[in-house]
Amino acid sequence: MNTQSLTSSLLQQLQQGPALQQVSQTLGVDSNQASQAIQSALPLLLGALGNNASNPQGAQSLLNALQRDHLGGSPASTGGAAGGFDLGGLLGAVLGGGGGQATNGAGILGHVFGSQSPQAAQLLGQKTGLDSGRSGQLLALLAPIVMSFLAQKFAQQGNAGQLSQALGQEAQASGMAGGGLGALLDQDGDGQFGLGDVLKIGGGLLGKRP
Repeated sequence: MNTQSLTSSLLQQLQQGPALQQVSQTLGVDSNQASQAIQSALPLLLGALGNNASNPQGAQSLLNALQRDHLGGSPASTGGAAGGFDLGGLLGAVLGGGGGQATNGAGILGHVFGSQSPQAAQLLGQKTGLDSGRSGQLLALLAPIVMSFLAQKFAQQGNAGQLSQALGQEAQASGMAGGGLGALLDQDGDGQFGLGDVLKIGGGLLGKRP
């Protein structure tokens, strides 16, 4: 598992034909723009999750959520793909509105970013060129996929320490010092990504100011 980062592994699957085509059609953009947007969105999501799981209590809370909502009951867990992660089935459930909590992208974003999901979408939009509506739609689409992907890798063995360590490595792999993207999301050092962090980050985190 350590030979390939979580971001790279999931990105590789999302950029294969059928999945990328579904994302592209959903957002109403061409496949190149969809691919670039996914490349920017995944580190944002994994970095924020890494920030949330940077302490034992946060890591355990995330693991509990993975086990409760994204393991046994997830439509992705019944597929034939390696590790039980059925990207096609999960994408279909997310886009079709089925799957309950496991595919509730907006709800997941609320846990990941708190009340600042719109600001996170705006920051992503600055990087990708998508309007905030489309970037928010992309984050909501990817959030259940990221959670199911993490559940298949970590929730079965139930090790919060390994989950925290792996997400911490993802933050470091983003190429940003001081704990990576997840740490930069928490600009005011309070352990949470809030409005103060957004104001400090401005347009510098994910792209140039307009």
